[in-house]
Amino acid sequence: MSTKIDRVVIVGAGPVGLTAALALARRGIPNVVLEAEPELVQELRGSTFHPPTLDMLDEFGVVPRMIAEGLKAPTWQFRDRETGPVATFDMSLLAGDTNHPYRVQCEQWKLTRALRDEYQKIPGSEILFAHTVTGVHPGDDQVTVEAETPGGNVRISGRYVIAADGARSAVRRSLGVGFEGLTYPELFLVASTDYPFERDLTDISYVNYIADPNEWLVLLRVVGLWRVLVPAVETADREQLLSDDSLEAVLQRVVRRTERYRIVHRSVYHVHQRIASSFRAGRVILSGDSAHINNPLGGMGMNGGIHDAFNLADKLAAIYGGADERLLDRYDRQRRTTARDAVQQQTDRNRQIISERDPAVRQKSIEAMRRMAADPKTAREYMLKASMITGLREAEKIE
Repeated sequence: MSTKIDRVVIVGAGPVGLTAALALARRGIPNVVLEAEPELVQELRGSTFHPPTLDMLDEFGVVPRMIAEGLKAPTWQFRDRETGPVATFDMSLLAGDTNHPYRVQCEQWKLTRALRDEYQKIPGSEILFAHTVTGVHPGDDQVTVEAETPGGNVRISGRYVIAADGARSAVRRSLGVGFEGLTYPELFLVASTDYPFERDLTDISYVNYIADPNEWLVLLRVVGLWRVLVPAVETADREQLLSDDSLEAVLQRVVRRTERYRIVHRSVYHVHQRIASSFRAGRVILSGDSAHINNPLGGMGMNGGIHDAFNLADKLAAIYGGADERLLDRYDRQRRTTARDAVQQQTDRNRQIISERDPAVRQKSIEAMRRMAADPKTAREYMLKASMITGLREAEKIE
């Protein structure tokens, strides 16, 4: 019989932490989830789910719910702000590579609720809310986690700890693991509105990356809302950027109209490209944003974290079944390589394409994108990379 000490302690009840918890529980591995907030967070963050992520989530039976609560996006576009569509990528070309040749636009909080519901069906599942982890203390055969709760400080031990506690990970900082990379010299400003842009931009997809030398933008559809992301000067006053007048001006540059827009959500944030110096510190393993963060142009951050969780759950299941613990080093090699060579390179390239200022370089990129989308072979190869399938296949080859 498993004892308390034999469980896995998971820090963070976001999409990565709950994916890990549910995957482990389904593999017969006891675990407990610690979440700093008093309940699951409902925020408009990640919303794009790529085909291989949907393939993985099929195990839990949650994909039909995600589609019902979201939108199925069969195409996505690169556009030029002045001239319109540059390249429309039809994901049906991936039909032989995935069970889901489309993206699903569904806010991540809807997934976390679906994961929680499935997790709580399994006897012994446990989510401890209002548990703010402040540090970890690895030992030879266990790890002790310290957490602050409304009732006082507690110490919770487990055989392993999975850190899924975000970019400011207390677990990572407690271990002194480096978080190497860069911060972009600009802010990302997001405004969500219920105005149906498709009435005016009749040829847009649900996912659009729009090039402009002065103000590139990303236009994403979720149920009932369009999300608009634009760059802003790093030194700008954040309160002013988030003001009604500032965001109204941003939205008016998307579609000019006489009435003011209704702004449902707004945020501004710095964007980083960082990777932890190691995804493993003994019995503590980093996943999701605690291990790697990147710019959101391509929707790879949350997806990559979910891929981490499935990879790690399979390896821990093998270890609980008697396999060598060095499997966790393979997790580090596979997932760090993917984060560095696939995710960060792709998202940075996406930013370079839509933000290019040099007219000659910009025109060359546009023409190359058009040619690629027009040829089914090159379009499929590109979509395999953009959908994260190529990165996963390459990672499987890493021993």
